[in-house]
Amino acid sequence: MSRLRRLASASITALVLASSFKPARAQLVVFDPNNYAQNVLTAARTLQQINNQIVSLQNQAQMLINQAKNLATLPFSSLLQLEQSILRTQQLLSQAQRIAYDTQQIDRAFSTTYASASSVLSNQALITNAQTRWQNSLAGLQDAMRTQATVVSNLGTSHTQMTALVTASQGATGALQASQAGNQLLALQAQQLADLTAVIAAHGRAQNLESAQHAAAQDQGREQLRRFLTQGGGYQSTTVQMFH
Repeated sequence: MSRLRRLASASITALVLASSFKPARAQLVVFDPNNYAQNVLTAARTLQQINNQIVSLQNQAQMLINQAKNLATLPFSSLLQLEQSILRTQQLLSQAQRIAYDTQQIDRAFSTTYASASSVLSNQALITNAQTRWQNSLAGLQDAMRTQATVVSNLGTSHTQMTALVTASQGATGALQASQAGNQLLALQAQQLADLTAVIAAHGRAQNLESAQHAAAQDQGREQLRRFLTQGGGYQSTTVQMFH
């Protein structure tokens, strides 16, 4: 009886073990095309964002470079040469001989030397005034020629500066350099206008002195003629021995 019980117990145990044992299954990989396409699209968008950021950084770097170029100063300056040219012309005008560019001095000269020939003046005074006027005219002509010579000598410097400034303007790397080159070209033009003004002033002064001399000489001639024809004070014949 006990033997049958042991056999029945062993049978039941074997059945339990047999029912609990399951053979291993192979694991299969499932491919989802929708998920794959979504992942690819997400990666493409991410890559595009990175490219956009790179382009933005490049643009910002180029902008900084352009700003640095716009703030760069012009390495060439003609200010010193232009100032020296104007200074030479000014010094020459300030060295005007005799009647200079001074209103008070001009008024004094026209109230004395260039005044109307008065009957109270002696013949020697008339002669002295005529000589003074002639010397003034000669000095005015000399000053005008000196001014013209100085302006002509400035032309070489102006040409050199103009060539350098145009070259610098064409090779400007930024707005500041181009603006500075343009300003210096305007300064060069102002210097040339100053030279032209000096020439016109000197030439006009010489012409005015010459015209004033002629006007005073005509007035003096009338006075001397009047004295010559005055009764009792005119010409008196004298005996002159011409040959021994």
